[in-house]
Amino acid sequence: MSKLRHIPNLICFVRILLVAPAVWALLDGRYPLALGLIVIAGLSDALDGYLARKFDWRSRLGALLDPAADKFLVASVFVTLTWLGLVPVWFTAVVLGRDLLIVVGVLVHQVWVAPVRGEATTVSKLNTTFQISFMVLTITHAWLGWPAIVWLQVLGAAVLGTIAVSAFQYVKAGCKAAWEAIQTRST
Repeated sequence: MSKLRHIPNLICFVRILLVAPAVWALLDGRYPLALGLIVIAGLSDALDGYLARKFDWRSRLGALLDPAADKFLVASVFVTLTWLGLVPVWFTAVVLGRDLLIVVGVLVHQVWVAPVRGEATTVSKLNTTFQISFMVLTITHAWLGWPAIVWLQVLGAAVLGTIAVSAFQYVKAGCKAAWEAIQTRST
């Protein structure tokens, strides 16, 4: 049973391995294959999270690996979609900028304040869902001409809105934790 606790981490590794073939399929114009791989990656994210929570198979590695796998998938696919001219450069820059802000914030907090034990906020999880949905529907539009552009614009606005809210939440929480750590050290 103790070996089973590593299943969520193995699923994360598989998700990371799916990124290269998904990008290759996009670059090769094989949209159905790319969609399939991205959907499998998305479902694997849900599965590893479910298993980790349901059976308490959480680990420090998994806490780092899961969001890293998500960010790697999202960043790779967004950059590829931008390369293909399907997503504007500025939009991808905002998506990647938020992730860079989070990663730098975590590293700074880890090094100068205290070990990071935070969990993704609800808005951040919603943002990831919107981002993956946007990627899937952008590819579907390139392949089948569906959904209409207006729906991609609405979903894009949801992505941008949740980026703004989640970035604010992370900065606020990081500043509060840093302030509390400083106060604790000075007493």
